Amino acid sequence: MPIRRFGGHRSLVSHSQTSKLSYGYRKMNVSKSGYRVFSANSTAACTELAKKITERLGVELGRSVVFQEPNSETRVDVKESVRGQDIFIIQTIPRDVNTAIMELLVMAYALKTSCANNIIGVIPYFPYSKQCKMRKRGSIVCKLLATMLAKAGLTHIITMDLHQKEIQGFFSFPVDNLRASPFLIQYIQEEIPDYRNAIIVAKSPSAAKRAQSYAERLRLGLAVMHGEAHHSELDMADGRQSPPVSRTTTGHTGLELPLMMAKEKPPITVVGDVGGRIAIIVDDIIDDVDDFVAAAEILKERGAYKIYIMATHGLLSADAPRLIEESAIDEVVVTNTVPHEMQKLQCPKIKTVDVSMILAEAIRRIHNGESMAYLFRNIAVDD
Repeated sequence: MPIRRFGGHRSLVSHSQTSKLSYGYRKMNVSKSGYRVFSANSTAACTELAKKITERLGVELGRSVVFQEPNSETRVDVKESVRGQDIFIIQTIPRDVNTAIMELLVMAYALKTSCANNIIGVIPYFPYSKQCKMRKRGSIVCKLLATMLAKAGLTHIITMDLHQKEIQGFFSFPVDNLRASPFLIQYIQEEIPDYRNAIIVAKSPSAAKRAQSYAERLRLGLAVMHGEAHHSELDMADGRQSPPVSRTTTGHTGLELPLMMAKEKPPITVVGDVGGRIAIIVDDIIDDVDDFVAAAEILKERGAYKIYIMATHGLLSADAPRLIEESAIDEVVVTNTVPHEMQKLQCPKIKTVDVSMILAEAIRRIHNGESMAYLFRNIAVDD
């Protein structure tokens, strides 16, 4: 029997005992911890997507309570042990965006201090994604939010159709930016009669790449809209009217720079023939619908007999449902990344496509360490 030394003391350990111990250690090393799925919001509208995902995964939704204190502080109570597990937090963004962000941050920090192994945020619509560029003396809020999520304890994010793909560079951990285009294309093929007579429309030149991707996969034509219906306050804030045409200065004027012309967009024009066709406008977010309504009116004047809007995130804020109902738009198709049941009650033109399948598959693959490439097959870079 061999003699082993432990801590300076002699010990007798048989070969059979040694092999059993080493086998036990090997077994502990290869065993994989479990995973749990939590919802960072307790409202019925926001937990609906979380329930659909857990049903597809065949697991129960984690037991937790998320609520607001009387002074509006966010509080999270996790009702079960998460030690050593992979935790997926599903957070859909309702009307109150800032409250939803605090719920996600507080829950992530609670799970981090409870010794969770990995904390993955499933955020189908990433808030503040439009504030990803510098505007005059403003700030890049999207970068700030990415830093806050990392500090709170998140180690990975699953999202869908970021407003700008470059946003992924704001994060210090992996970001899986899934695409909703396969589901929307399937809807076009199955639910739009005579879709072969359709034409894909980009509402602005900046959306042309996305529209081109749809057109190529559907084997359809492409039209691009340019210009604007009117000048809004938002346009005035992006530097169009600066520098002023004339200015008075005293003292040394410095270098004489060429006079810069102020930006001015022409009235809306359509590049492409939409006469006698079904016009399908594609975009990533539909929130303020004024531009979509104006585009629909122009397309109607140019001869389009049906107008559809396809967008991933249906925020539909303010009086968007009423404006859609009264407009020339025939149907607005969005996914369930954002709760919009109230808007659908106000406007029957709004239809929903379920994307819980791809979110559930992403969760399963990340937990099992499988490749995510399968979820991006046949997906163009410009989607």
